[in-house]
Amino acid sequence: MTVRTLVVDDDFAVAAIHREFLSALPEFDVVGEAHGGGEALRAVETLRPDLVLLDIHLPDISGLEVLARLRARSGPPVDVIAVTAARELDTVRQAMSRGVDHYLVKPFTRAAFVDRMQQYVVRRTELQRLGQWLDQDEVDQLLQHRPRSAGVPKGLSALTLKLVIAALRDCDGDLSAQEVGERAGLSRVSARRYLEHLVSIGKAEVQPRYGMANRPSHGYRLT
Repeated sequence: MTVRTLVVDDDFAVAAIHREFLSALPEFDVVGEAHGGGEALRAVETLRPDLVLLDIHLPDISGLEVLARLRARSGPPVDVIAVTAARELDTVRQAMSRGVDHYLVKPFTRAAFVDRMQQYVVRRTELQRLGQWLDQDEVDQLLQHRPRSAGVPKGLSALTLKLVIAALRDCDGDLSAQEVGERAGLSRVSARRYLEHLVSIGKAEVQPRYGMANRPSHGYRLT
């Protein structure tokens, strides 16, 4: 899965930094750049991105107005992550009510940016793998009001856990964290967190795997 991304920021230097950050993430492909609200709206129509990184403070049209127009338009839906210095409560609430997918406040580190983008990829993967009809747990998770059960520790997603379990179930042998991540659309580090959780509750087992130079790695399988 490659996320076609449009970067929108009135500052050319900042937009270039965001492009650079995204270039290190193989899941993202920057298809365009805009520096005003009107330009951003036109770019969405011509480039058809999957995702817009949207600044709120733009010289012609507010990013909030851009967001509202994107949500009102016909055509393929587009996800929006606000990447902005605007941190006023009213602005954040308006962005939420108009359907922003994430909100990242400037200034931030590269690590914080990458982490938020990876969270977005995980959520996008979850949405794409849901069926046409949702049960209550899945609806609650999408609305981000799901109460955590005792079986899902803080920081883990129940839907993502299902993806990891499905990846293990579809394999005849065992899988490494890297292999599980590739099948479930996760990074190796994220996949390992879910695998270690499954091992801790007795739903999976881990054993050493020996590869090149007899260096051990770990293989996971469902019990």
